[in-house]
Amino acid sequence: MKKIMFTGLLVSFFAMSTVYAHGPVRQKAEEEITINAPAIKVWGIINNYDDMSWLPGVKSTTANKGNSKGSVRVITLDNGGTITEELKKYDESSMSYSYKITDMSVAKTINHAGVDEKVPVLPVDNYAASIEVESKGDTSVVAWKAAYYRAYMNNNPPAEMNEEAANTAVTTLLKSGLTNLKMLAEK
Repeated sequence: MKKIMFTGLLVSFFAMSTVYAHGPVRQKAEEEITINAPAIKVWGIINNYDDMSWLPGVKSTTANKGNSKGSVRVITLDNGGTITEELKKYDESSMSYSYKITDMSVAKTINHAGVDEKVPVLPVDNYAASIEVESKGDTSVVAWKAAYYRAYMNNNPPAEMNEEAANTAVTTLLKSGLTNLKMLAEK
């Protein structure tokens, strides 16, 4: 009987500890836009992995292997920050590619719970994304999808690195990029 009670208490303890000890949850963002231009024209604007000039806020981009898998690009932002990404998949025939952020510069340092924390230029961690252009006759549909965690991987994140900050930053990035792409392609 004591063994059963002890086992029951142990199971209850572990069950309760998982309720209270939770870390970040994987977030997802997806934006889609219809562009009044042929897919080949739209793809022609975004198809070079080493050219992010279509994305607002980007000062310059360099990549070491162009559109080859494993190519590493460094995006320098207008504010001087940098984001380093690796090309995971490139498919010319389906007009798509996917990539992952491997490093980011620090936007600022904050003090949180008595510790100096570095806030990255995009408040995310383990960010992976894909972008695809689909032909719809004389128009195109561009889908940009991202999956990521908030930047602060421990419990009780500061406001600058919580889920809301991550979701707002990623959604703003995707929407502004697609809106600008639409403007460039429809000229």
